[in-house]
Amino acid sequence: MAASAEAGRFGLESQIKRNPHGDFGAVERARAPWEGQETWHYTQRPKVEWTPGSGANDDGWKAHSKIEIDPYGAGRSPVDNYKLLISGIIPRPIGFVSTVARDGTRNLATFSYMTIVNHDPPIFCLGFSGGKGNPKDTARNVLETGELTINVISEWFVEAANFTSINSPPGVDEWKLCGLTPLKSSKVAPEHVAESAFSVEAKLLHSHEWISPSSGKATGTLCICEGVNFHVRDDAINDAKNIIDPAVLQPVSRLGGITYSRTTTGYEMLRPDWSAESQKEEIKELLQE
Repeated sequence: MAASAEAGRFGLESQIKRNPHGDFGAVERARAPWEGQETWHYTQRPKVEWTPGSGANDDGWKAHSKIEIDPYGAGRSPVDNYKLLISGIIPRPIGFVSTVARDGTRNLATFSYMTIVNHDPPIFCLGFSGGKGNPKDTARNVLETGELTINVISEWFVEAANFTSINSPPGVDEWKLCGLTPLKSSKVAPEHVAESAFSVEAKLLHSHEWISPSSGKATGTLCICEGVNFHVRDDAINDAKNIIDPAVLQPVSRLGGITYSRTTTGYEMLRPDWSAESQKEEIKELLQE
């Protein structure tokens, strides 16, 4: 889901085998059906009786050791690092990005390098494979026009969102291919996805090109964007307009390979308060060791 319309033009993309199965259809049909009845709910945290200083919940980790991997070691390919990172840094939010080219051509694509890094102002980071001299459609549009929308992907349109990752030639309108509904934005030219329960209108603040230490070639572009307007589905937001209900949002996250994850359970943990915790004898004893 990280590939955009021009994925095939990039060296890294051409080396990645997106289908780990010989016959994906047959493999999928052999699996258990979609658990549509599973809905968002809370559970207890893993170990309710956990106490300060007790560490991990069990000792299973002690049966294993860590191996060290040099990302630039002899014989190691950038594809190895790519697969390692996207399978290890999980789950990741998916950037479902709408842009408009200078000539008015629309683009809609998914990216697994996306996150929020600040709230005042609202700052989002997007990572695109390929340098500024050979950008993907979305990256080019953001760099040239400075505008985009970021849309959260939910379960009810995940297949349509995934179809926008098709390696179609430049100029193809992914909106038409996926069948999703564009809604006019207020502060930027790109439309946002009507089906998305949470969309962000954003503008480019800064960009940075990444150079590979091993090859010396430009391999990626970072775009730092400011959220300038929000769109939230009316039944997903509380009365104070500051909390979105995960039961309504039904967000989909990215795992490794071609694997995705649902968000159906959660648990709460209070953040410890030093003024209270520091007065406890067990905390005093830990600090004296």
